[in-house]
Amino acid sequence: MTDDLTTDYLEAGFNRRLGFGRSPALIVVDFCKAYLVEDSPLYAGVEGALASTMRVLEASRQAGIPRIFTEVQYEPGGADGGVFYRKVGALASFDRGNPLAELPPELARLPGEVMVTKQYASAFFGTSLAATLTSQGVDTLIVTGVSTSGCVRATALDACQYGFVPIVVSDAVGDRDQRVHDANLFDLDAKYADVVTEAEALTYLDGLSTRSSS
Repeated sequence: MTDDLTTDYLEAGFNRRLGFGRSPALIVVDFCKAYLVEDSPLYAGVEGALASTMRVLEASRQAGIPRIFTEVQYEPGGADGGVFYRKVGALASFDRGNPLAELPPELARLPGEVMVTKQYASAFFGTSLAATLTSQGVDTLIVTGVSTSGCVRATALDACQYGFVPIVVSDAVGDRDQRVHDANLFDLDAKYADVVTEAEALTYLDGLSTRSSS
């Protein structure tokens, strides 16, 4: 074991690159007002991640790849939220009808963009997401949204376990604490996903746009 953490992981066989596949889709995980309104219990100061997600979303639209959004929604009181709802009191922000659960206007969906409604951290758990991606021949899932340590991580992990290459865009995901954000990106990149910058994601998507228009 070396003193440098990255070197230690590399020498142990972690951090291999998976690379972008041939048929990607974009997922915007739970980017709702609850994380952006300052008096919300879930406010996370992720305005920079929102701006990055907007740019990646626009590039994905230009590239013509599938775009999927997720939302969390519970019956008032959380009867369908199970242990997760009991554990995290702030999830009451997602009770049906609460405006904090809404998408911000900057991320308004266009026709044909899918919304997946979920009750738990992973966008795959208890939803039709895997079937939707498989039916469209998707092999790569570009992941944006919030929070890095919660629903982003769980979704990227399950993408890996369902056989989709997870590409987590570091600038387009966020968390309420930078230390938690950084630690989870490190672990995802080591074991389950490729963590890339916004610039890398945009270069890839721009290449898809060029090919589709030629």
